[in-house]
Amino acid sequence: MTQRTPLERELLQKAAQFLPGSSNGNTKYPDQLDFLVKEGRGGRIWDVSGNEYVDWLMGSGPMILGHAHPAVTDAVLSAVSRGSTFFANNDQAVLLAEDLVNAVPCAEKVRFTTSGTDATFQAMRAARAYTGKEKILKFEGGYHGTHDYAMMSVFASAAVEFPQAEANTAGIPDSLSDLMLISQFNDLDTTAAIVAAHKDEIAAIITEPLQRTIAPEPGFLEGLRKITADAGILLIFDEIVTGFRLAYGGAQEYYGVTPDLCTVGKIMGGGYPLAALMGSAEVMSVYDRGAVASDSYVDQIGTLNGNPVACAAGLATLEVLRQEGTYDRLRHVGGSIRRALAGACEEQGFTVQSVGEDGIFDIFFAEDPVRNYRDGLAADTEPLGKLNAGLLERGVLKSWPQKFYPSVVHTDEDIDRTIEAIREVAPTLRG
Repeated sequence: MTQRTPLERELLQKAAQFLPGSSNGNTKYPDQLDFLVKEGRGGRIWDVSGNEYVDWLMGSGPMILGHAHPAVTDAVLSAVSRGSTFFANNDQAVLLAEDLVNAVPCAEKVRFTTSGTDATFQAMRAARAYTGKEKILKFEGGYHGTHDYAMMSVFASAAVEFPQAEANTAGIPDSLSDLMLISQFNDLDTTAAIVAAHKDEIAAIITEPLQRTIAPEPGFLEGLRKITADAGILLIFDEIVTGFRLAYGGAQEYYGVTPDLCTVGKIMGGGYPLAALMGSAEVMSVYDRGAVASDSYVDQIGTLNGNPVACAAGLATLEVLRQEGTYDRLRHVGGSIRRALAGACEEQGFTVQSVGEDGIFDIFFAEDPVRNYRDGLAADTEPLGKLNAGLLERGVLKSWPQKFYPSVVHTDEDIDRTIEAIREVAPTLRG
């Protein structure tokens, strides 16, 4: 068991005293394994007690260049020296918007926000404003942040029939459930039937092109594009996670399907609070008071939208990602861990489903393929919990309960240490 210094134990007690649930609402580990991060460099982090971890959580995805990357750190220090925020257009935001438009297929205009939650909320609002319709279709298990509309059928019981929505947090007005329609990921027939029945009410379909760790089946995203185009509704890709991870142009480039709108965050902010909504100039005109009628104009104000420090971090990150071989390295790192993980569990007699892509992945302990959220509910969570705990005890950190986020700076030593830990833990997963 990892040792805790008196200082870290004291700080953990303060966390319990001052933070609801002892956390900021993000990853919280079991009490006996809980720790406080003090610093990170490259593909590793250290807790307050000085214990070292190979980090596959990577800030829940933003740190594709690792912690404290010199290019990003230098850009941030330079930006901070010029001021923190201005509540006015700034050069760094304009330059980052240009890079985003040049990178992402659907992007002609950019509107910055400070979080993925805000970006997906804006995407839904913009779709409603543009189409004049009120309902949004999302997929069961899809995560689009924590605003009221997004928190429908994320952690669903699977006890209701499609397209009924199910609120998954307290505090959401009952009336909002009528504005969200729910379908099943990788199920074009169900989705097409819902759209046909409600096309006069639906403003948009929003989806993670890779839902959590579940990849789209061949033809699914292409089918969504056709369904939405035929029905005259918008297609929104939530690329907060997949943007600049699956490819430089995101899932749109990787899978070859272009939506009307998309959201990006995490990687494009270089680890700082930044996200954006992007799309065609026509749809994004709802943010231009001089371009649309007053009843179609969307008023969006944020004190830290396009923050110059965050945008400087984003510019530096994207510059590094454009270097030759970057994504080959990312796929090598992720693929090495992905194959070792599935192989070690299968050697112990488990049937596992390796899901995702080499840039973001995990396994389900399940007999049948996992194509959607409901398939995932049939998986055995006990060995996964033991796997996560066993890795953490051996100094290997991943998202809890699921996801590995490889980075381009994870070293061969990081890979070897992780594979060694996986092989040590795998024989302990039964019983």
